Amino acid sequence: MSAIKTAYTVFQGRAGDPNDLALPGARAIGDYLACKTGINPVIVGNPEAALNEKWRKELDAAMLNLEAVKARFEEVLASGAVSVAAISRCVVSLATLPVVAKYHPDCCIVWFDAHADLNTPETSETGYLGGLALAGATGLWDSGLGNRVRIDQIVLVGQRDLDPFETALIREHCIPHTTAGPNLSGRLKAAIAGRKVYVHLDCDVLEPGIVPTDYKVGGGLTLEDLHACSEIIAAHRFIGIEIAEFQNAWERDGMPVSPSALLETLSPLINR
Repeated sequence: MSAIKTAYTVFQGRAGDPNDLALPGARAIGDYLACKTGINPVIVGNPEAALNEKWRKELDAAMLNLEAVKARFEEVLASGAVSVAAISRCVVSLATLPVVAKYHPDCCIVWFDAHADLNTPETSETGYLGGLALAGATGLWDSGLGNRVRIDQIVLVGQRDLDPFETALIREHCIPHTTAGPNLSGRLKAAIAGRKVYVHLDCDVLEPGIVPTDYKVGGGLTLEDLHACSEIIAAHRFIGIEIAEFQNAWERDGMPVSPSALLETLSPLINR
């Protein structure tokens, strides 16, 4: 039996960026993977300065880039390849997740994030587009990019900064919600329940200070936690991973930070 191909993608378009650090962060992930594998990733979009506007302006400005990455995911998943993508911001999931659900309607989507991103434009207290990402993919609001993800496909990991609407939604739909603590990987295994797995990783799921991210919320996962979870996921049929919110520096004009520690932690998934 031939090995399953892996397809690499790096998103470089503007997509709800609050600053200009995640695009070079995504590029650094792509460069690291290219050095490891000898395969250059497909680049989608061209960098533009962050707007830092409310959701409607950000979505309009990002739409062409999001349509482009959606087309790339159609190509990758239709081919049967495993997808490994550096997507800069969680906003990009508005485009990627509906394609994942189209080709793998029986999978679970493991959403590693300090936040649930399950707000709608009506419930959001900030108007930040990234906070609407998972909700758009499930059809809680219409992004124009598709809504194939069912709520019963979602497995939340690491969320500890939730709005009241999100908390009520999680409770109402009994969405599995696994927080940091003892036997995290075992609890994740139970929530996956033998299904195929696609992973969304927002780096702010980690304890602040491990890797540079825009949001910093205490009580996060360690690299050891993330590695243990990766080993559990790798024991299932693995569809792919999208890595979001890795910033290439701790501050604007700061020294670049390598993604090597993060990516070595994810080695059960990306070194297959």
